[in-house]
Amino acid sequence: MIKTLPTTFVRDRFTWLAYLTLGYFAYYLNAPGVAMPLLRADLDLSYSMGGLHISALAVGSVAAGLLTPGLVRRFGRRAIFWGGGAGTTVGALLLAVGHHPALTLPAITFMGLAGTTLLATVQSSLADHHGHFRALALTEANVVASGTTILAPLLVGSFARLSFGWRGALIVPAGAWLLMFLLMRDQPVPAPLERDDGDSRWNSLPRLFWFYWLALLLGVAVEWSIITWGGDFLVEAGPLTRANASLVMSAFFVAMLIGRFLGAVLARRVALAPLLLAAMVTGLVGFLIFWLVPLIGVRLGGLFLAGLGVANLFPLLLSIAMGIAGPASDLASARITLGTGSAILLAPLTLGWIADRSGISAAYLLVALFFGVTITVVLVTRGFERRNPQPI
Repeated sequence: MIKTLPTTFVRDRFTWLAYLTLGYFAYYLNAPGVAMPLLRADLDLSYSMGGLHISALAVGSVAAGLLTPGLVRRFGRRAIFWGGGAGTTVGALLLAVGHHPALTLPAITFMGLAGTTLLATVQSSLADHHGHFRALALTEANVVASGTTILAPLLVGSFARLSFGWRGALIVPAGAWLLMFLLMRDQPVPAPLERDDGDSRWNSLPRLFWFYWLALLLGVAVEWSIITWGGDFLVEAGPLTRANASLVMSAFFVAMLIGRFLGAVLARRVALAPLLLAAMVTGLVGFLIFWLVPLIGVRLGGLFLAGLGVANLFPLLLSIAMGIAGPASDLASARITLGTGSAILLAPLTLGWIADRSGISAAYLLVALFFGVTITVVLVTRGFERRNPQPI
C-alpha cells in the first residue's frame, strides 16, 4: 500500500533532526574550502595540490552517489543516516590532526564518502516525508545549512588567530553532532515509499530529470568555485591577508543564508521556474561585479549579491529534479549527489590548474561560462516542458 502524502506542511521532530543534520554536513562540506589558504600555507601546497584536496572530497561524494542506493536497500535509511554522520565526524577529526597530504587526502575523501551518503539519505527522506511540500522542506533545510556554513569562515578565521590554530574549527562541531546523536538516536527515519515492482518509475529516471541534473551539476560547480578559490582571489586581487580573506568570505555565506531564507518564503508564493531564473540572473550579475570590478568595497558587494543568487540554485533545482523523479527518490537523490560530487571533483581542480599557469583571476572566466551554460540549459528545458507538459 502506497504511503499517503501529507496535505499540510508540518515541521515534526524528524524534520528538525534532518535540518540540523544537513547543517552539520554543510559545515564540514565547506570548511576545507574556506580553510584552503591556511591549509596550503601549512602544508606548502600549490594551487593544484590544494584543488586536489577538494577533489578528494568529491571523489568520496562520487563514490557515495554510486553506492548509496544499494547501501540503503541493504541496511536501511536509519543506519545510513547515523552511520554517515559518524563517518563524517571521524574524517573531520583525521583532517584536523593531519599535517601531511598522505593523511589529509584520505581524511577528506572519507569525509566526502560518509557525508554524501548522509546527504542523499536526508534529501530522499525529506522528499518522501513531505510529499508535495518537498520544495519547502528542502529549501528550509538548505536555509539551516547556509546558517551553519556561515560558521565555517568565522570559526576558521577566529581559530587561525589563536595559538591552537585553525584546525580547532574542525574539532568543535564534532561535539555538537555527538550531543545530537545522544539526544535523538531513537528518532525513526522515514522508510522509502513502498515499492511497486510493476511500475517502471521505481527503477529508472525520466529523461527530463537529466536536464535538471546537468543544470544542478553546473550550479554546484559555480558555488564551489567561489567557495574554494574566493579567498585566494581576494588575496591575489586585493590587499587582504590570508586570514582576513577567509573572514571576508563570510559575506558570501551570510548572503547565501539570506538568499535561502528569502527563497523559502517565496517558494510558498511563487512558482519554482521564475524563482530559479531570478536566482540565476542575480548570481551571474553579482559574480561579474566581484570578478571584474577592482574596487574592494564594490567587489565585496558583488560577492554578497552573488551569494544571494547562488544560494537558491541547488535547493530549487533539487526540488524540481526530485519532483520529476517521482517514487524513485532514493535513486534520484543518489544520482544528484553523484552529479554534485562530480562538479566538486572537476571544477576546483580545473580552476586550480588554470590558476597555477595564469592566475586565479583568469581561471574565474570558467565560472562565468558555468553560469551561462546553466541558464541556457534551464531555459531550453523549460521550453521543452511547455511544449510537453509534465507536473513537477
